[in-house]
Amino acid sequence: MLQDFKKFAMKGNVLDLAVGVIIGAAFGKIVTSLVQDILMPIIGLLMGGINLKGLKIKVGDAEVLYGIFLQSFVDFLIVSFSIFLFIKIIQHFRHKHEEEEEQEIEEKVDKTEELLTEIRDLLKDQAKQSADRG
Repeated sequence: MLQDFKKFAMKGNVLDLAVGVIIGAAFGKIVTSLVQDILMPIIGLLMGGINLKGLKIKVGDAEVLYGIFLQSFVDFLIVSFSIFLFIKIIQHFRHKHEEEEEQEIEEKVDKTEELLTEIRDLLKDQAKQSADRG
């Protein structure tokens, strides 16, 4: 059972996923800080000095803190859009890398076909010369 777990844990997909989760969490913290510490104060200034976190409605004895919800919603939108852009950039570079690999494979295939064509032509010439002698 331990060997099976080792095989599973050492597969590339599991390691890639672990790295992705760690990087994603760190990236999420950076974007969250960007939103909370830089963008939201600027948005608040543009909206006349409104601090979204301070918005609330008093209903009886309870306070509905809808400003914190709005802050979280804006935070989510910006974080998700940032991650979307990050993934698009990675896919662009990955696609470019795959195209280069495909081109290298095509060049190798072309060289192989060229060599095989030369060998075929040489064998035809040899067969023709043997037929002419005999």
